Amino acid sequence: MSTRPTEQMPVKINVKTDIRDGRSKDTFELIAFGQYYIKENARFLQYDEAMEEGTAKTIVKVSEKEGLILRSGAVKMRLPFQMNKKLKGNYHTPYGVFELDTMTKRLDHQFDEQTGTGSIDLLYELKMHGANTGTYHLSITFKKEEES
Repeated sequence: MSTRPTEQMPVKINVKTDIRDGRSKDTFELIAFGQYYIKENARFLQYDEAMEEGTAKTIVKVSEKEGLILRSGAVKMRLPFQMNKKLKGNYHTPYGVFELDTMTKRLDHQFDEQTGTGSIDLLYELKMHGANTGTYHLSITFKKEEES
C-alpha cells in the first residue's frame, strides 16, 4: 500500500439506493459534491446531504474487507459492513436510538487514477430492532472535479 500523505480530491458523487422489501422496490438518487481520499489502508468519500431535518455530513469508508457509513449533523448514524457477517449499527433520532443490524452480501470498490473515476458497490440486508427492513443496494459513483 502507498504511504503517501492524505490528499483530498474534489469529486462529484452520484449515490443511488435501491431498497427491496418483499415485492416492492424504491429507488433514491442523490448528486453531491465532496472529497475522496486514501488514509492508511482505507478509502474515504465525504459529502454533505441536505435533508428535511437539516444537513447531514456523510462519510463512507471502504477497505479490503470492510466498510462503514457514518453520518453526523441532522442525522447521526453508524452502519458497519463486513462480508457475510452480521454487524450492529445505530441510528439516532429525536425519538431515541434505533438498533440496526447489517448483513453484507457484496462490498466492492474501484478507483482509476488515470480517469479520476471510481465506484463503491454495497449490497446488504438491514434489520431495525430485529425486524427486516429490506435489502439495500447502494451504488456510488464518483468522478474527479476539475478545479477551475
